[in-house]
Amino acid sequence: MTYQILCGDCSELLSSLTVSVDLTFLDPPFNQGKEYHNHNDHLPESLYWQWMEEICQKVHLLTSEGGALYFMQREKNTEYVLSCLRRSGWNLQNLIIWKKKTSAVPNINKFGKHYQIIAFAIKGRKPRLFNRLRIDPPLPPNYKMERSEGMYVTDVWDDIRELTSGYFAGDEAIRNAKGERFHKQQSPIQLLLRIILSSTMPGDWILDPFAGTGTTLVAAEQLSRNAIGIEKSPENVECIRDRLENQREADNVNTYYKDYLYTHNLDRIWGKTIAVSMGKIKIKQPSFL
Repeated sequence: MTYQILCGDCSELLSSLTVSVDLTFLDPPFNQGKEYHNHNDHLPESLYWQWMEEICQKVHLLTSEGGALYFMQREKNTEYVLSCLRRSGWNLQNLIIWKKKTSAVPNINKFGKHYQIIAFAIKGRKPRLFNRLRIDPPLPPNYKMERSEGMYVTDVWDDIRELTSGYFAGDEAIRNAKGERFHKQQSPIQLLLRIILSSTMPGDWILDPFAGTGTTLVAAEQLSRNAIGIEKSPENVECIRDRLENQREADNVNTYYKDYLYTHNLDRIWGKTIAVSMGKIKIKQPSFL
């Protein structure tokens, strides 16, 4: 499989790409006034959303017919996200609610915020593919019967923990020598795993125009997908290279294979054959790759 890490501004570099992309994960800076070394996160709102629309248009041009876009944003920006997608030619499939596990934000004059949105859209009227994943989360307290084959993943994702700066982030969050977060926003490997498994197969091309610390590329490489990451910060680019060349146990996607065991044809979707027995996971390359 191939992966590329491009250092530069995605507004410029997207126009130079020639590959046909099957899936894009779009997790841009949220324009919250955070301090980035290589980005102005204080843009006027109109300029910010004009920029987002331009990115969506450029990604749309690169995307294969039926290819997917997953656009993550703050819940307060839902109307802008949907407008962006509509004007740039995308067709909405789902508005996914990613419910946080630990970082609810309290408010004085309104309900506390406890989720982000991920708009799942496609190019054209029909997805080129969609893998209906099955999971088996714990039963709610009022359920009496165990599920025999789990349940299909819905548009509410409340089983994937976000990476906070504190204790609950575990070993996955990348930190500097002082123990602080290396990057302002790091997506968890579980989130990208679900997105990639849902909308691609081994050999497909994945794009991340705001690669950050490279979680998309790390997941894609392990799942036998090709990937292109664009990142403006040279420091982040070095982090991504190191993360890909020296894989950490915290980034091992095979840890979560068991979560999807009830999914039909899982071995082909995953890209590797996983034999789970006695608490150990053995990995074999399948014959079709």
